[in-house]
Amino acid sequence: MAWLLGPLLPAALLLLAAAAAPGRPCGPAGLSRDTVLGRPGANVTLTCQDEGLVNITVSWKMEKWGTAAAVGGGHDRRLAEGNTLLLWQVRYEDSGRYSCYVGGRPLRSLRLLVEEPPETPRVSCYRRSHDKDVLCEWPLQAKPSPGTRAMLWVKQRFTAENATEQRCRYFSKAQKFVCRVKVPPGADDTKPLVVSTCVNNGAGGSASEDRIITLSSILKPDPPLNVTVEALEKAPQQLRINWSYPSSWDPRFYWLRFQVRYRPEPAQTFMEVDQVMTTWLDIRDAWRGTRHVVQVRAQEEFGHGAWSEWSQEAVGTPWTDPRDLTSEMGPFSSQFPMEDGTYGVTLPPELFGEDAADGTGGAVVEASARSVASPYTFLVAGGSLLLGIALFVGIVVRYKQTWRTGGQRGAKQEGEAQHVLVPLGPPSPPLSETPLLSPPGPLAPGALHVTNLDYFFSEQ
Repeated sequence: MAWLLGPLLPAALLLLAAAAAPGRPCGPAGLSRDTVLGRPGANVTLTCQDEGLVNITVSWKMEKWGTAAAVGGGHDRRLAEGNTLLLWQVRYEDSGRYSCYVGGRPLRSLRLLVEEPPETPRVSCYRRSHDKDVLCEWPLQAKPSPGTRAMLWVKQRFTAENATEQRCRYFSKAQKFVCRVKVPPGADDTKPLVVSTCVNNGAGGSASEDRIITLSSILKPDPPLNVTVEALEKAPQQLRINWSYPSSWDPRFYWLRFQVRYRPEPAQTFMEVDQVMTTWLDIRDAWRGTRHVVQVRAQEEFGHGAWSEWSQEAVGTPWTDPRDLTSEMGPFSSQFPMEDGTYGVTLPPELFGEDAADGTGGAVVEASARSVASPYTFLVAGGSLLLGIALFVGIVVRYKQTWRTGGQRGAKQEGEAQHVLVPLGPPSPPLSETPLLSPPGPLAPGALHVTNLDYFFSEQ
C-alpha cells in the first residue's frame, strides 16, 4: 500500500494547497524608482541633486496629476528655491510630480504619492433572493486613499479550478466597498464557496480572512414594503397590519415568512409574532385609545439565510367609540402591566355613568380575573338596606314607648290596692269555637299590629 500512496501524496498536497489559497498574494502596489511615498500629516523632503549645487539657483515646480498637457502650464505651481524642498504636513491633494530646474533647464523629476495603508477588510456576503447576484461588502472607518484598489476572489471549495476575480467599487455616501459576484443559472445552492478579498495601494496591502459560504446560507431578503396599520370598526383592542413583498423577491416562485413586532408608545419593549405566512396580521391585544408602533421583517420560508432588516416604523390607533367618555387626563387605557409581565384590565369610567337611552351605550369589558357588577345592583341593595334600617328604628321607638307606659301603670296599681282584681265575665269559648279572624273593633291599649303602617308613625 505504501508504494501506491507514494506517487499520489504530492498530487494530494497540491490539491489541498490550491483549495486553501483561493486568492492571490496581497501586497502593496508596485512603485517606480522616482516615487516618494508620504503619509498624510507627515513632513516630506525632496532632493534635487545628491551632491550640493554651489552658487546655483534651483527652482521647483509642482505639476498636478493629469495636467501635464495643460496649455500654458496653468496648473503648475512654483515653489521655494533650493536644492531641497521641504513639504509640511502633506495631504492627499499634495500628490503629484515635482520638478527642479536650474536656469530653466530641468534637472530631476520626482513623483510624490500621499497615501496610507488600507484598512483590513471584514467582508460579509448576502443574496437578496434566489435569482439575484451575490453582494459582498465591508465598511470603512475613513475614506480610502485615491489610489486604493479592492479585489474579490471566489472559487469552489476542494477544487483546483482558478478563482473568479471581481473588482470592487467604493461608495463614498455609504462609506463602504461593494463587490458583485455573478451567479450562473442553475448553480447549486448547497456547494461551499471560498471568498477572499485584497485591498492595496502604494502604501501597502491588506487581505481579509477566507470565508466559506453557500448560496442558500447567505440569503437575506430586503425589508417588507408598504407597512400600514388600520383600526377595525367596533374593535377597541384590535389592529390590522398589512404589508407587501419587497420588489427584489418574486413570490410566484419562492415565499417568505414574516415576523411582526409592535408596542404601545408608552412601552419600551416590543411584543413579537412569529411564523406569519400571509401579508397581513390582526393584533387582538392592543391598548385602548393608544397609538402603537409596528415593524415587519422577512426570511426565506424554510428558514435559510438571515432575517431582513426591520421595515420602517408604521403607527396606528385602535378604533374608539365616539360616544365613549374620556377623562380630563386624556384617552383611557383599559390595560396596565402586571408584575408577571402580562396585562390586566382596569374599570373604565363609563361603568359609573348612566347608560344611553337605547340601552347600548357604554364600553364592553372582556372577562378578566374578576367580574364587574352592574350599578343598578348596588342601587337596589342600598335602597333595601335603608328601608330595613327605617323599619327597625320605628319598631324600637314604638316598643320603647310601650315599655314606658306599661311600667307607669304597674307602679300605680301596686300603690293603690293589695288585691288582684279578677274580671267577671262569661267563660272563654273552646278553641274550636273561636273564629280565626275576629271582626274589626277598637284596639286595646298596648296591642301591636305590624300590618298597620300608620301605627308606627302616629303620634302618641
